[in-house]
Amino acid sequence: MFKERVLTALVLAPLMIGGIFFLPLQEFAIFIAVIATVGAWEWANIAGYQKNWSRILYALVVFLCLYASARFLRIHEEYKVYYLAAGALWWVLAFALVKRYPGGTEVWAARPIRALLGLCVLIPMWVGFMHLKVSEHSSLLIVYVMLVVWGADTGAYFSGKRWGRSKLAPNVSPGKSWAGFWGGLATTLLVAACFAFYIDGWLRPVDTLFGLQLLLITLVTMVISVLGDLVESMMKRHRGIKDSSSLLPGHGGVLDRIDSMAAAVPVFAFMMLILDWNLT
Repeated sequence: MFKERVLTALVLAPLMIGGIFFLPLQEFAIFIAVIATVGAWEWANIAGYQKNWSRILYALVVFLCLYASARFLRIHEEYKVYYLAAGALWWVLAFALVKRYPGGTEVWAARPIRALLGLCVLIPMWVGFMHLKVSEHSSLLIVYVMLVVWGADTGAYFSGKRWGRSKLAPNVSPGKSWAGFWGGLATTLLVAACFAFYIDGWLRPVDTLFGLQLLLITLVTMVISVLGDLVESMMKRHRGIKDSSSLLPGHGGVLDRIDSMAAAVPVFAFMMLILDWNLT
């Protein structure tokens, strides 16, 4: 299992890095749309659609929604903030659902509702990536969000393994602990400090306002990334499955790899917009 995880990571990492740094805007949009569409195929199973034709149909619907969103936002770019605001609002509601679980499932247990929630996850993720891609120093911003997510996950793993007694959400994900959360938070703060140091040395002076905005955006993004993982865990637990699929040997499915990122990216992009924050 460990060997499979390493080999899969060695294949995926260059693909992701290449997509971030070398793909032009249109190709990058397609690249992220393909990831979202595969994730939609897996979400259909989480939503309770087990037949192949229904899962493919759902993935096609998500892809068409992404295509329609791309065409619409190309003409009405000012509406991008509403897409991202809707995505951020979903994660606020998701927190309430996770907190109540296993209670409250009657609100979202119906298959059409769970299918609709997949749109709330995948479409804002795509819009968020597109906003970062058209921003100044886009590759740096995307890499930073990824480092925040990975830093939170790595810090949570090691601190949770060492001190994880008090569970964060035992009904949803028994493996997650408060010690893991605080460890992930500490790692994220270290990532933010290193990022600020780099920005100050290479791009622009980091004044108090920029630093406070960076800290706020980073902390909110980190918390939301944890929530993204918990939401997928909650949905899978309700569905009675361990992984979203078996597409990635040793890693489960695509959604199992991007659940935190799907939550973090649109929230990060939304906060950039409302705080008028950028790297220039």
